Amino acid sequence: MTSSDRIKLYPAKPEKVYFFATCLVDIIYPEAGLSGIELLEHAGIEVIYPADQTCCGQPPYSSGYINESRAVATKQLALFPEPWPIVVPAGSCAGMIHRHYPELFAGTPLAEQAEQIARRTWELTDFLVNVCHLQLQDRGQPRRVALHTSCTARREMGAADAGPALLRQLQQVELVEQARPTECCGFGGTFAVRHAEVSGAMVEDKLQALEDSGAEHFVTTDCGCLMNIDGHAEHKGSPVRGQHILSFLKERCL
Repeated sequence: MTSSDRIKLYPAKPEKVYFFATCLVDIIYPEAGLSGIELLEHAGIEVIYPADQTCCGQPPYSSGYINESRAVATKQLALFPEPWPIVVPAGSCAGMIHRHYPELFAGTPLAEQAEQIARRTWELTDFLVNVCHLQLQDRGQPRRVALHTSCTARREMGAADAGPALLRQLQQVELVEQARPTECCGFGGTFAVRHAEVSGAMVEDKLQALEDSGAEHFVTTDCGCLMNIDGHAEHKGSPVRGQHILSFLKERCL
């Protein structure tokens, strides 16, 4: 049985977690990672950040470079020796570790280690809601906000309900729904490079749906989606601009 076949069983709230930041958090959106750490600490959890972490290996994996992906992923397996949960502020990288590491390392000497790490990996908003039972007190001004949940958070990690659950705790935030909320923004990692015209049409549709929703702002659970949608919004001069949900929550509540 692989991690993708298991019934989702949430652990008890731990004293410590490992934080796997992702490349986009490290390079482009460090405030999202720092906000996630502060929210975990607010929930009473000690956060351990392995300093040697790099990429999860998803870009080469999704492009068919399996050996190259395994070489990158192998270096991540040694980062989490203690049996603490591993939390990831992006469904895409969480999905890579949780769903695809068992496949990537099947039949190798690292298969059992990969399976154990996959079993301990959680998308962060899901972890905050269903393990930490995080309670938030909104200190911000009234806003109308739309949410975009990444495809991998929704389909690979089963975390689509976590973002709305967090936002609905905010007394001054009106959560408005965009048309076709389950539709992809068109990023898909290397998909946006390999199929640029298709990706461009998809993000245009997504931005139009966000604008039509009447939202003043949008938030998303994945930095890849944020980079794609917000970059397109900036290019078009759209009044609707975006933010990672972790940064949005931290600014309003901590």
